[in-house]
Amino acid sequence: MRFMVLMYPSEKAEQGVMPDPKAVEQMMKFNEELAKAGALVALDGLHPSAKGARITWDRAGKPVVTDGPFTETHEVVGGYWIIQVKTKEEAVAWCTRIPSTDARKVELRQIFDLADFSAEVQKAADSETVRAAIEKRS
Repeated sequence: MRFMVLMYPSEKAEQGVMPDPKAVEQMMKFNEELAKAGALVALDGLHPSAKGARITWDRAGKPVVTDGPFTETHEVVGGYWIIQVKTKEEAVAWCTRIPSTDARKVELRQIFDLADFSAEVQKAADSETVRAAIEKRS
């Protein structure tokens, strides 16, 4: 099972305050433990929302682009991990070990696998181009 772990940082991270080197060192130890356990698939930290944009759609289906920063900082994702584990309980156990003094919360979400969908949906979602791009990335 694959899970995405979304980290929601404190307001100071959203303001562009760089993390303390000791905090980064602790986080890297955690990341190394994930990697050694074979659970780490991907991870990245994200720049503050001031460097980003949100795209929403109006009622007519027209995209509306809003440049950051975003006023609702409690909704801003600061980074993520993708982990592969056997159970949700194992994923939760990893999340409780995240050594962050800066995170307000993390959110754990299971990632769909194509096999989770009906045969009809699997056929509609089949794309050689997308498969090749994903395999190239791995």
